Amino acid sequence: MGVNQPGQHHPSAQIDHLRARLPHRQDGRVGTSRYNPAVPDCNRLMNRALRVLRDHPAVVQNHRHREQRKGAKKEEEQLHHGVILSTGGDRAKRRRYTRRERHPMSNSEMTRRAWLAGAAGITLTSCRSGEDWRELFDGRSLAGWRASENPESWKVTGDGLLFADGPRSHLFFEGAGDTARFRNFELEIEVKSAANCNSGVFFHTQFQEKGWPEKGFEIQINNTATGEGNYRENKRTGSLYGVRNVYKPLARDDEWTSLRVQVAGKRVQAWVNGIQTVDFVEPTPPVVAGESERGRVLGSGTFALQCHDPGSRAWFRKIRVRALPDSADAGAPAPEVDQTFRDILTLGARNIPMVDFHTHIKGTLTLDQMLRQSRRDGIFYGIAVNCGKGFPVENDAGARSFHESMKNQPVFTAMQAEGREWTQMFSREAAALFDYIFTDSMTWTDNRGRRMRLWIADEVGQIPDAQEFMETLVSRATAIFDTEPVDIYVNPTFLPEVLAADYDRLWTETRMKRVIDALRRNDIALELNDRYQLPSPAFARMAKEAGVKFTFGTNNAGAEDLKRSEYGIRIARELDLGWQDFWMPGLWTPRAIERRGDALRAS
Repeated sequence: MGVNQPGQHHPSAQIDHLRARLPHRQDGRVGTSRYNPAVPDCNRLMNRALRVLRDHPAVVQNHRHREQRKGAKKEEEQLHHGVILSTGGDRAKRRRYTRRERHPMSNSEMTRRAWLAGAAGITLTSCRSGEDWRELFDGRSLAGWRASENPESWKVTGDGLLFADGPRSHLFFEGAGDTARFRNFELEIEVKSAANCNSGVFFHTQFQEKGWPEKGFEIQINNTATGEGNYRENKRTGSLYGVRNVYKPLARDDEWTSLRVQVAGKRVQAWVNGIQTVDFVEPTPPVVAGESERGRVLGSGTFALQCHDPGSRAWFRKIRVRALPDSADAGAPAPEVDQTFRDILTLGARNIPMVDFHTHIKGTLTLDQMLRQSRRDGIFYGIAVNCGKGFPVENDAGARSFHESMKNQPVFTAMQAEGREWTQMFSREAAALFDYIFTDSMTWTDNRGRRMRLWIADEVGQIPDAQEFMETLVSRATAIFDTEPVDIYVNPTFLPEVLAADYDRLWTETRMKRVIDALRRNDIALELNDRYQLPSPAFARMAKEAGVKFTFGTNNAGAEDLKRSEYGIRIARELDLGWQDFWMPGLWTPRAIERRGDALRAS
């Protein structure tokens, strides 16, 4: 049979047969040069493929011609550089000889192997470098795993699940040899947590006998646990714990949840049930929240599962990983490290909820753009819709439609209650669909029966008596707080343009106290508004002293003014606000709709 007529004994047919047995990547190529513990036959099949090609007459002839050309070229170079080559003396010769002994395969042979593999359609990459899924849990035993303190907290159930139940312990994957060390990877795992379970999955970590893992990062598992003792846990399932936090549960207890984590270079991404929650790019050099967080830097390491405490029960299954090449590109630019970047990281690690509770999809801004910006900046969003007379949503149907459009999105949803008519326009059932309700004191009717919106100059008109206006404003605001089911006071202390320059003079201590007292007695939080930079630091300080809780908010009109809560962060730093000073839906008190829902009309 001629060499150019493929048949069952022709090398191309034999190579096709061997390639079918090699591990393939998604793009159909094969990764084959180093031994892969997960694919024991990888190296053997590779060598067989190379031998088939090596012995083919056309390959032999081609290789002989190439070697003859290289030999002639080498001889010419040695003659030209003879003086330089000889100056190394015996020492240089010994050094070259030692290197050849350590690496017996010559450069020409390595080149030949690469050429042969290329002819076979095989890439000379590691089988372990990024293409094949590897199961880490066999469903029968803890083989390849090592528990820290309290190993009795880990069991394998009769139906093949890995069960965490007991005092604190972390289960580290050890594998065999260097097979438990991962740099770039994709990890998939399914978890089911019981009510009030706090657990997690660590990566780039290492075994330690006791305590919380000091090295690496944790993907949080927590749908409903609120913390122990006086501590209140805000970070939910899918958080890159303390670095990029998720504040709304995206999974349910007692249901199987899929987690996916990918690390490529300096980039960490995470998904919960297919919903992306994290897209963090570590700067160079890395920035950590404090001395206690110095181990939270990307590098390499193993995985660990967490049994947090005796009340946190979790089941794990289908734990698998595939390594990605060490050269994997992050595919995203490095972040700009400024003071706000550092503050967001530090405050988030201190359990302060980095949530902008007052955002809108307005102008050219889309939901996808907001989600990308949220993941980039590390600020979770609450997206609101304006509900009230003359606003985009005026009935239950509109409220329900907005709620449906936000289902399964990693955001809070908010009803922005506009005007004082809203309580008779919406039912309790429709309002309860939202995570929270907020309002301002910018739409009301004055003592002469004139309804005005304070941000519209034509509706406000002239204000001949500023003191009378302020007394009316304070009275209307406190009445709103005493009668309407609202959780947050937004755009706080806003004044119309004709009075704004006299803000500090008009907002007297007495007036501030009246508003703050109404907030406190009704458990209403105070927004630190980024767009208007309100309220004043003096008002915020008085509110803190009164025990009022705070939130970050923007009230953006479009993309250009949705920033990073710089004003709120500044106030938080100036007043030394801690996580105990911040509001979260239902964390400290029941939601307003639950406390005062009878203020709304029946459905």
